[in-house]
Amino acid sequence: MNPSRLNFRQEAQATGSRARAATFRTLHNEVQTPLFMPVGTHATVKAQLPQTLEDAGSQILLANTYHLLLRPGPEVFLRTGGIHGFMSWKKSVLTDSGGFQIFSLPNSRAMSEEGATFQSYVNGRTILLSPEVSIETQKAIGSDIMMALDQCIASTADETEARTALGLTHRWAARSLAARGDSPQSMFGIVQGALFQELRRESAARLSEMPFDGFAIGGLAVGEDKNQREDMCEFTAQLLPADKPRYLMGVGTPLDILEAVHRGVDMFDCIIPTQVAQRGGAFTSRGFLQLRRSVYKFSGEKLDPTCACPTCSRYSRAYLHHLTKAREPLGWQLLGKHNLHFYHQLMREIRQSILADCFLDLYREKRAFLHESDFDNPIHQQKPKRKKSLTLGNYEVHKAWEGFASIRQISSGEIMHSRTPPMEEARSLYIEQSNLAGRVRLGANDNPESIAPLIIWDVGLGAAANAMAAIQCYEEQAAAGPVHALRIISFENDLDSLRLAFRHNRDFPYLRHSGPAGILNHGQWQSAQHAGLSWLLVPGDFLETMTSAPAPPDLIFYDMFSSRTSGDQWTLAAFRRLFDACAGRAAELFTYSCSTANRAALLAAGFYVARGRNAGEKSETTIALTPEAYRTTLPCRHELLSADWLGKWHRSRAKFPVEISAHESSAFEQVIREHEQFQDN
Repeated sequence: MNPSRLNFRQEAQATGSRARAATFRTLHNEVQTPLFMPVGTHATVKAQLPQTLEDAGSQILLANTYHLLLRPGPEVFLRTGGIHGFMSWKKSVLTDSGGFQIFSLPNSRAMSEEGATFQSYVNGRTILLSPEVSIETQKAIGSDIMMALDQCIASTADETEARTALGLTHRWAARSLAARGDSPQSMFGIVQGALFQELRRESAARLSEMPFDGFAIGGLAVGEDKNQREDMCEFTAQLLPADKPRYLMGVGTPLDILEAVHRGVDMFDCIIPTQVAQRGGAFTSRGFLQLRRSVYKFSGEKLDPTCACPTCSRYSRAYLHHLTKAREPLGWQLLGKHNLHFYHQLMREIRQSILADCFLDLYREKRAFLHESDFDNPIHQQKPKRKKSLTLGNYEVHKAWEGFASIRQISSGEIMHSRTPPMEEARSLYIEQSNLAGRVRLGANDNPESIAPLIIWDVGLGAAANAMAAIQCYEEQAAAGPVHALRIISFENDLDSLRLAFRHNRDFPYLRHSGPAGILNHGQWQSAQHAGLSWLLVPGDFLETMTSAPAPPDLIFYDMFSSRTSGDQWTLAAFRRLFDACAGRAAELFTYSCSTANRAALLAAGFYVARGRNAGEKSETTIALTPEAYRTTLPCRHELLSADWLGKWHRSRAKFPVEISAHESSAFEQVIREHEQFQDN
């Protein structure tokens, strides 16, 4: 057994379960397990005061090394004496290593043995996140528990990819320990291996040989289903040393946590308590409540009849409903305060039941309601009739259970931005991945008159989230310093979706701007504040109108409905025409699709194709580059599909674009195999 800085002591294990209660000691306080750690990515838990977190029972907060490295920077922590005094937090802090950002931001980094090279979203600067940089940053932050840098991949990755990442994770683990030196801070290793038991077994064994103070189960809640996650969690937990804490990263709902405790896990973190609070969600003893529902408009009862938190002690459901509907930050704060109290109370009850050896009774009791919605006001009993005012033509306003609105096409059932708020997805997939902020900023020696306008082709205007995200980005950069011109060209054959969202801009607040009105009324818009910012609509079918666009693109936001609904927009012929329309420019295309056939069509059309970041239920999206963009952009920003993908493509049953016939398949395969991007990797 390896010695531990934490003095971990298991106090009890439940009969008939792997659930256990323990204590350990960090540099700042004694910790009782099982425990939940609120996520304070930027040295703050969103909308919560440190005193509120302490009063709720928080023992450890989680902060993110990658984000704190970029802002405020390790030099700030070194000068101010570390994160505890900086954020006025007296108890423990655990810092993630930045490994999850390697997974979630594949477009902004290039992988090597040395580390991951990122482009900063703060100032565009290129940063190498190596094990040594990660640990030195965590030492500067002054966290109680540091995480070794790992390479996290989608849990659904194939065995070859998983094994490659596992080897890198183990080598980085050793380097992380070496970088810690004589620091008194504890450090956890992270077990990876996707959904392959043998790889998980190998990882647990290899890391257990190293002098870590605890172990995390990584690489789950990143693509697998609930049963797969629970099975792999249980399998991995039993492989880990019994005398060290076990931490399941990024999980999850109260029910997820209950199940993982039953399987032998001690520590958890997740953004869910504050994330769902922002959208009006609350976990209660009467099920999950969505406070946006009108059933609470006149409700004078407390949020949770069994809860003694400050929110439940003072405020009614009616008031919380009002705050949520009015989008007042206080509503987010109060619901977040309750949710965190609910999580911590659940952990206290679980611990007490383990010590009293009645955990299985509690487990059965909690399982019966933790996954349910409001017992007293079931949603199916309150289902309203569809209002005609929420439809226009072939579109209707769709309200997600999380509380945000998007547009649904009635005929196909497809929802624009079904799992993520429209502007969040637009910023993540299109604005951040394309580094739009960095592209429009002028350097100290740049002459704006000598730089051609940046041209965005917004293909599939929809409800204008992508175009408005680009406009907001430009306006933010223009407020911070000099920028050069940006011209957005949107292609759309049916403006009803935008008209509908614009009529209901209470649900689509990003449309409260002069730009959408200009597009709807005049087909174009020129910013009154920024002479270099303009927006033009090209109406009609994209494939027919792209040649009439006034300028070829530098960036393409390809956000059409899926191939099931807009099949002709996702063909080899369509991508060839789009490739030709780029006119030899260094153009980059970004799309939500990760379809094998679509990627193959892009390759055959002449593009280089790379992996994009994850979105909603998709573990990754797609980026395509013209040869000119490939030569000027890579390897710093995008991860090309490799020979591993080519092998999976050969085995796929859906690898050809729809128009490729059987007698054309051999020639098509040869084109893909001989594509230049597969020749050197």
